[in-house]
Parts: sequence; C-alpha cells; structure tokens
Amino acid sequence: MVATAMAPVCGRALGLSLRPKNAAASRLQTSRGQAPCRASPRLISCQAARDNTRISAAALDAPAVAAPKDGTTGEIVVPEWAGMSYDAQYDDIFSKPLNLRKITPKPDPEAQAQVDGARKVPFSSVFSKPRSRLFFNREFTAKDKGYVAYMTLVHLGALAAPFFFSWTHVAEFFVMYFITGCLGITLSFHRQLTHRSFTTPKWLERVFAYCGVMSVQGDPLEWVSCHRYHHLHCETPLDPHSVYEGFWWSHMGWLLDDSATQTRVCDTSNASDIAKDPFYAHLREHYTWHVVGMFAAIFALGGWGSLLWAGCLRTVWVYHITWFVNSASHVWGSQTYNTGDQSRNNWWVGLLAFGEGWHNNHHAFEFSARHGLEDSQWDMTWQVVRLLGWLGLATNIKLPTETQKERLRIPDAAAA
Repeated sequence: MVATAMAPVCGRALGLSLRPKNAAASRLQTSRGQAPCRASPRLISCQAARDNTRISAAALDAPAVAAPKDGTTGEIVVPEWAGMSYDAQYDDIFSKPLNLRKITPKPDPEAQAQVDGARKVPFSSVFSKPRSRLFFNREFTAKDKGYVAYMTLVHLGALAAPFFFSWTHVAEFFVMYFITGCLGITLSFHRQLTHRSFTTPKWLERVFAYCGVMSVQGDPLEWVSCHRYHHLHCETPLDPHSVYEGFWWSHMGWLLDDSATQTRVCDTSNASDIAKDPFYAHLREHYTWHVVGMFAAIFALGGWGSLLWAGCLRTVWVYHITWFVNSASHVWGSQTYNTGDQSRNNWWVGLLAFGEGWHNNHHAFEFSARHGLEDSQWDMTWQVVRLLGWLGLATNIKLPTETQKERLRIPDAAAA
C-alpha cells in the first residue's frame, strides 16, 4: 500500500526528498543519452502510467494484438528480457545505462525458481533472491541512517504505548487509524491521486490528501510517483519493491536503501499532474514541518499517552498495514484475474488495509475505485467512495465492466 508504495502502499517515511544522488543518477540515461532524472525530457512510460485510468479501461476492450513480427523475415520478435528469471533480468538491466521508458516483460516464475540461491517464500509459490545487503557489509548513506534512526524511534514509541493505556487513547488510535489509513492513504494517495479513480471538489481532495500527509509516508508527489512506477514496472528489476528480491525487501527493506530506491524512482515527472498543483508543491517543500507539527499538536492536546497511541503506535500500525499490501499481497492469497504478476487477493490484508488487500483485482483494473469486486470482498474505502457519490461529492467514479472482468478472469478461479 503501497507501494510504494505503501507505498507505500509506496512512500518513504518522513518524506525526506527523493532527489537523485550522483551515484544513482549517473546510471540513468534516456534513449538519447541525455542526463537522467530531469523533468524536461518526459518519459513516455511515465506518461502512460499517469494516464492509466484511460489506457487500462480502453485497452481491455480492444481486440487482441498479434505478437510483433520482424518486417523482413516475418518471424515473431521476442521482446528483450522475455522468458528470463528476475535474477537474469536484474543482472542484464543494471549492467548498462537504464532507460525508464522501456517496459520490461514480467520475469518467468519457473526460471526464477531455478536460480542458484533463490528460496521459496514460505506458504507461497514465489522464489526470491535478495539483491541488496540490508544491514551488514553495506554502505549506509546519511539518508539511510536518518531513516533507520527515525524508524527505531517510532517503533520504540509504539512498544511503549501499552504502558500508557487508557480507553481514551485506544479510541484516539482508531480514529487516527481511519483518518490516515483509510481517508489518507487508500482513498486519497492511492485511489484518487495515483489512479484518478474518482473526482471530488478540489477543497475536499486536498483535505483527504492532508490526511495522507499525517500518515508520515511521504508527500503526495513522492508517494504518487513511486506507486506509478510500481505499476509500470511491477515485479521487474525497475519495481522499487519487487517481491522477487525477498519478502523483507518488498515489505520494508527498500525504504532503508536509498541508493537502490533512487535508481528506480528519482524522476518524478510521471506525476506532473501533482507537481503543478500549488498545494502539493507546498507540501513537498515543507513536508517535514507538517509532520513535526502533527506530532507536536497530538502531544499538546493529549500528552505522552496520546503521542504514543495516536502518534507512534498508529503511525507504525499504518506503516505495516500499508507495507503488507506490497509484501503479503504479492505472495499469499488467490488470483482471480490474469495480470501476469504475483498480485494476490488477500482477505486479511483487505480487512486491515480498508480494501487494499484485494490486490489482484486492483492490478487487473488499476483505474477502479472499487477493489473488492465481489460482494464477499469487504472494501471499506469503496464504501466511503459510494457515500461520497451519494452525497454528490464524488463524480467520474470508474469501475470495470463485466466484459472487462471476463476478459481477464482466470477460468475456474475462486473469487477470493
């Protein structure tokens, strides 16, 4: 969630600027050899990601297109990196200058299972192999050290919360959990801002977005850009949190390796619709102060107990629920639709993440405001969108048609 994103879904905690460092930036080039990670040469793939609400819906109803053929021989052309393991794709892609415009074919799961050192994620069919050292024998940048320090501090605060127990603090926790997790991350950052699944009056869009700011998962531009890259390059080496690099990596490890993450998401031009809004530009520039102000306000209103329950414990809880969308919902659960990736419908993530756990549905129909497409798939965020629609505050609500669903449905697949 989620990446990101949770990512994220995507999103980096604290929201420290994801600007490219020289080491990471030097590896990225456009197809014309231009300098990487600049807003001016817009990436074609990023434009497609931004407009996915239109592309996804139209493409699903379009007739099937035959595989490309060589104009001279008439033989079918196999796309570069097709049929390869994730490990082989990774080695080849990162051995040369990167082109973020180029969409990489999904890795072959069977080939990945045969890779030396690949291990099966427990209770799943996914074989992963870490590509980055998470803690030992690696260089930590200043930003990495800052994230580790912050994560340690906020998790310690969460562990201390039970020593300040009161039912009032429990109520504060659940209120902030709903405000930041449901209204902020799943409804605003994910479904409205990233995928443009529905439209609200601008004032209401910004209120919901500020709820997302209080989740401390990054400013809207950073979160949206990262998550769009996740969908564009899902589970390929350019995915910021691919499960093929390990469950821990997809859950949280990617947040603690700034160099690896920068390589994949440093160019935020794929979210220019967010960047051009003065409100979101302000949040990006002054994000850290808004986060500090939120924690200060909680402390001023309720003291240490509120700070630990509505601040630290709630923040950590929403973090991990969001990150489970990136990790658990890519290894455990069922698949109803043929998406070509490992996205799964996971019922317990669906409950905890306000409907985000119906992840296979989401990857099949990214534009959809509803993720729980079956009556048995509870989707709290969709219920909020429905209420907003009934009140006249949400319009242009996008949903997949029955034709679109049947086209991608796996024969005899269970709904959940």
